[in-house]
Parts: sequence; structure tokens; C-alpha cells
Amino acid sequence: MRTAKLFVISALVVLLAACGFQLRGNYALPFATLSISLPPSTAFYAQLKRSIEAASPTRIVAEAKDAEASLIVLGDTQQKQILSLNAAGRAREYGLVRTFNFRVSGTNGAEYVPPSQIVLRRDITYNDDLVLSKESEEALLWRDIQNDLVQQIMRRLAAAKLKAADES
Repeated sequence: MRTAKLFVISALVVLLAACGFQLRGNYALPFATLSISLPPSTAFYAQLKRSIEAASPTRIVAEAKDAEASLIVLGDTQQKQILSLNAAGRAREYGLVRTFNFRVSGTNGAEYVPPSQIVLRRDITYNDDLVLSKESEEALLWRDIQNDLVQQIMRRLAAAKLKAADES
């Protein structure tokens, strides 16, 4: 019995290794310094800065003139939309939508990332009897959206390397 378990585990390890699975490593951003056009006191700025500095050798600087590239936020909106109503005419389901527009440009005016838009959506049901729990669920979903947004920005910054290399 013990050898059968060992065989199954080793077979799974071999299959996992053969499929090409590997953990996400560090991001290779094409610039050594980056400025972010957000107020430094916001939680989003802190999370984005922490992610960039932890996953790459890129440093975040306060002034755009000191940076090789600047992440310029063109727009950032959050909306809560009613998706469906119950028989009494009250909201039964909401849609949470965050739209983030940005671009990344270098000091010489070249754009690493042209104006881009990221739209993230989550749906949430609502019940008048569970107001407090639904409020905490909504806050959790907004946090999840922000985490997803940071990861998507990181992937786009890493992909900017190819675009910047093509321009030079």
C-alpha cells in the first residue's frame, strides 16, 4: 500500500514537471526608476509601489523628472450598478466595476505603454436581512478588484519591455 502511494505521488510530480508548470518569478521591467502619478497617501499607490519594488529591481521615485519612466493615471473610476431587482422593486444583485486608464511614458517622450484601459467586474447578490455581512462582502470584493488591478498593471509593465526595445 505504501509503495502504491509513493508511486502515485511520484507520477503526479513527473506529470506536473512535464506540463511546463513553473511559479511566476520576478518581473523584468525595462526601466530602473518609475514615478507614479497618484497621491502617495492612497492605499492603491502603496500596494502598487510595494508590488513593483518587491517583484523587480525597479525603484519608485517621487518626482517624474528623476524617473526613467512615468506611469500616468488618466482615469480611475469605481461604479456600483444595479443588475437585477426583486419583486418589491429593491436591488437583488449589484455589479461592481472599476475602470482604470493609464499610460507609461519615458523621459524622452517615447511611450512604453500607449493609453490603455483595464476594466474589472465583480457581481454581488444583496439581501436586506444581511446588510452588515453584504457590506463586508462588498469591501472584500473591492479589495480583490484592486489586487487584480495591481497584478494586471504589473504584467503590462513587464510586457512594455518588448515595446520599448522595438522603438529604440
